[in-house]
Amino acid sequence: MFRLAILVTDPHMMLSPYSMTAKFTQEPLMGNFIKSFLEVQVYYVNRITFIHMPVDTLKGPQKTFSAVYVARDGAKQGSRARGGVPEEGRALWKEGAENGRDGGSAAVGCGTDCEHLSTIEKDTNGDALWVWCYPSTSAERRNLLLRKCCLTDENKELHTFVFGQYRLTWFYVTTMEVTDSSTLNKVTHFSIVLTTKDFNPEKYAAFTRILCRIYLKYGSPVKMMESYISVLTKGICQSEENGSFLSKDFDVRKAYLAGSIKDIISQFGMETVILYTALMLKKRIVVYHPRTEAIQEFTRTLPALVWHRQDWSILHSYVHLNDDELEALKMCPGYIAGFIDSEVSNRPDLYDVYVNLAENEITISQQAKEAMTMGKLHKEIGQLIVQSAEDPDKSNSQVVKDISQKTKEILSNLASFTEVLHDGEKPSLNFEALKQKRFPPATENFLYHLAAAEQMLKI
Repeated sequence: MFRLAILVTDPHMMLSPYSMTAKFTQEPLMGNFIKSFLEVQVYYVNRITFIHMPVDTLKGPQKTFSAVYVARDGAKQGSRARGGVPEEGRALWKEGAENGRDGGSAAVGCGTDCEHLSTIEKDTNGDALWVWCYPSTSAERRNLLLRKCCLTDENKELHTFVFGQYRLTWFYVTTMEVTDSSTLNKVTHFSIVLTTKDFNPEKYAAFTRILCRIYLKYGSPVKMMESYISVLTKGICQSEENGSFLSKDFDVRKAYLAGSIKDIISQFGMETVILYTALMLKKRIVVYHPRTEAIQEFTRTLPALVWHRQDWSILHSYVHLNDDELEALKMCPGYIAGFIDSEVSNRPDLYDVYVNLAENEITISQQAKEAMTMGKLHKEIGQLIVQSAEDPDKSNSQVVKDISQKTKEILSNLASFTEVLHDGEKPSLNFEALKQKRFPPATENFLYHLAAAEQMLKI
């Protein structure tokens, strides 16, 4: 059984591709249908995407490939586009058929917003247009990604690469200026937007740069799609002129340690323990800086302070004061959120700890002060953090390891005050046993709130 999905996009509704599906018992029948489909005159259509997916009735979709028909210029002028796949489209179709039979099982275009590729252009009139996407995506997600790409900014500041997270999906945007191109002669800038489920800025910065060079050369998404599908199905794309890319070269652990924890500690000194405490207690941290690059570099590094969790899903490195984004953010129990709008300082409903990175200031909100009360234990932690970071012989990873070791000691101490009430249950805090130790009030308070963050409290 073969399933064919057809996406048709017209120039007046570029943001909402129409989709159709059909099933065929034999591949030649599907091929005849496609041929007939393309022989029909198509009015006011600028793009047709075919997605072919062999279906095993027992196992479900296994493989996929795509061929794309593009008539960008005619569509922009409002003229008609006649059916027929250009040679590069036919080549992609042929290669896709071979990959569909012999390739790996990783599928592209799975019908959700997790894996997505699109192109946004800014033309000579100053208009930013969403000109192509694969597969189709929601209006909410399109509006989000248009905000994230710098082509809609009035200040005209060019951000070559930005990344962030929205509702558990990571977005990566690389923007390039068009200075001399025969294929994009009416375009001044364009952005390649990629969304996926994994956090790895270095990986997707490298990949989207390659996609940008391909798009700049051909001015068409067909060749770009070829490389995109190759990476998703094989983990590799190679080109003498555009460079090669191997997914396996980008270990996620390297992405976790790419930032400089020593720079953060050098900047805030003993106050770094406030950030550490907030992260340990899963509080809401908002960071402000007017420069996008600064906010992203700082926020991406903070989760390393609680290395024992290795949880970068708490990171939202590039957030706008937009209702949809703030609603999604508020659904998270604890987070690190980066903003470039100083107005966020007037939104105490968004944070427990506010970091003004531009002014080197950290503020604890009124509602979080009780849980964030500092004492002797915090001083010890702060001194350890600073001493480790000041050691010139220690790398960033060694500083992270030192902090993680101290964290393990704290968690081990906390575990000694827990008990298992019933078989199969997680250990829960015995508060009376904790009180009998007669810790200083601030230490007892911290351990109690840490137990809550680690889900050790009895319900």
